[in-house]
Amino acid sequence: MSTETTTAPRRTWLREHSELGVGLLLFLIGILVLTDALTMDVDIAQRGPIGPKTVPVVVGAGLLVVAGLLAVDVLRGGRGESESGEDIDLTEPGDWRTVLLLAGVFLGNAVLIGPLGFPVSGALLFWGSAYALGSRHHHRDPLIAAVLSLITFYVFNNLLGVPLPGGPLMGVL
Repeated sequence: MSTETTTAPRRTWLREHSELGVGLLLFLIGILVLTDALTMDVDIAQRGPIGPKTVPVVVGAGLLVVAGLLAVDVLRGGRGESESGEDIDLTEPGDWRTVLLLAGVFLGNAVLIGPLGFPVSGALLFWGSAYALGSRHHHRDPLIAAVLSLITFYVFNNLLGVPLPGGPLMGVL
């Protein structure tokens, strides 16, 4: 028996049960969340009836339960159903240019948020995302991105009390 005849049924089984990969991913994320939550150092002054560990423990346990239920459903023959209005042609290749541009924009934001602050890096994030997704309004998009970034900075920093790095604009804002 050749290796082609033994690997073909295995590939077919994996394609028919590909949702198990999602279940495995949910399981691993659940383990990570639970491990992080249970090893969190909590000061005695921060404790109350519901401490800072509660939500991560509930989310991690929920992820484990959903991963288990998904695995059982898939192994019993369940399959995800596509939406009736779905207009995606699965024979076409993915748009890797857009995916890579968006990944670059998010990575750039993560690198630049410290030295430039959120208002500047956020504006670059919003403008870069719009460009990657196809907008070509070169005069309007940077303006909208700057306004969105400043509004987001103001809401988080002043209204919600979540400090965001201001960067060089900190004295101005």
